[in-house]
Amino acid sequence: MTSKDITKGILRAIAYTLGVSLLLLFIFKIQAIIFYIIIAAVISLIGLPIVTFLKNKFKFNNTIAVVVTMIFIMGLLTSIVGLFIPLVMEQGHNLSLLNIKELQSSMESLNQKIISYLSNKDIDFGQSLTKNSIFSKIDYTIIPNFLNSVLSGFGSFSIALFSIIFISFFLLKDSQLLQHGVLTFVTDRNVEGTKRSMNKIKDLLSRYFVGLILQITILFIIYTIVLLIFGVHNPIVIAFLCALLNLIPYVGPIISAFLMTFLTMTSFIGSDFQSVILPKTIYVLIGFTIGQLVDNFFSQPFIFSKSVKSHPLEIFLVIMIAGVLLGIIGLIVAIPVYTVIKVILKEFLSDNQIVQKLTKGI
Repeated sequence: MTSKDITKGILRAIAYTLGVSLLLLFIFKIQAIIFYIIIAAVISLIGLPIVTFLKNKFKFNNTIAVVVTMIFIMGLLTSIVGLFIPLVMEQGHNLSLLNIKELQSSMESLNQKIISYLSNKDIDFGQSLTKNSIFSKIDYTIIPNFLNSVLSGFGSFSIALFSIIFISFFLLKDSQLLQHGVLTFVTDRNVEGTKRSMNKIKDLLSRYFVGLILQITILFIIYTIVLLIFGVHNPIVIAFLCALLNLIPYVGPIISAFLMTFLTMTSFIGSDFQSVILPKTIYVLIGFTIGQLVDNFFSQPFIFSKSVKSHPLEIFLVIMIAGVLLGIIGLIVAIPVYTVIKVILKEFLSDNQIVQKLTKGI
C-alpha cells in the first residue's frame, strides 16, 4: 500500500465522518418535523381501517373516504382537547385571583386531617408525619407559572396540530407514499421483500393502534362511571387522563392510581377526613382496581394476540429492556418497534432457526 492509498483512505474516512455528522445535525435540527411525521403515520395507521371500511361498505372513492375519516379523527381530537381547554382557560383567566396562601392552607388542612386520623391509630407514626409535613415544603407559586407555560404553549400546539393533520391526510390519501419514500433508499434486489415487510407492518401496527384506542375507551368508561358515582369533581377529565396514562406500560397505572387518589381527596378537601374523604377515596381506588383487572385480563391479551401476535412474557421482557435502555419513551415505543423488527427479520432472515421461533405466527 502506497502513501497515496493511505492518504485517500484517510480522506475518505474524514469525508464519511463529516457526512454522518452533518446528517445527524440535520436530523437534530428537524426533529420536530420528524416527530410530526411519526405522529401522522400513527394517525394514518389508525384511520386506515376506517378508509377501507368506507370504500368497501359504502363504495366511497378514495379521496372522499379519506376526507370523511379525517373529519371523524379531527372531531374526535377536538372533543378530547375540548375537555381541557375550558379548564385551562378558566385557570388562566383567574391567575391573578389565585390565592396561594389559601391553597397552601387547604392542602395543609388535608394533611392535618390525614395525620390526625393516623395519630389515633399510631401516635409515634402521627408525630413523625407532623414533623415531616410534605405540604408545608411545597412551593405553591409554581402553579400559576405552570399554567402560564401551558397557555403559552397553545400557539406551538396549534402549529403542530395543523402540520400533523396535513401530513396525515396525504399519508391516508396515498397509502403508498411512505413506502415509496423508504424504497428510495433500498437496493433493487430488496425491493419486493421491503414491500411485503411494509405491508405486513402496516397491517399489524394498524390493528395494534386501533386496539390501544379500544383499551383506553374501556378504561375511560369504567373510570368515568366510578368517579360519577362518588361525586368526584371533573370526572371526565380525570378519567381520560388516567386512561391515557395507561399507554405507558406498568408505570402508567401506578401514576394513574396516585393521580386519581390525589384528585379524589382534593375534591372533598373541606369535608371530614374519616367519614367522607377516606371512604370515598377507598371506593374510587376499588373501582380503579376493577378497571385495571379488566385491562390486564381482557384488553391487553386481546390486543397482543390479535395485533402483534407475541407471547405476554415476550412482551414483558421487551418492555422492561426498552424501559431500562430508553426510559419512558422506551416503554411506549417498545411494542411497535419490536413488531417492526420481527417482521423485517422474518422477511430477510427467515432461514435462521431463532428468527423462525421468534416470528412464529406472523
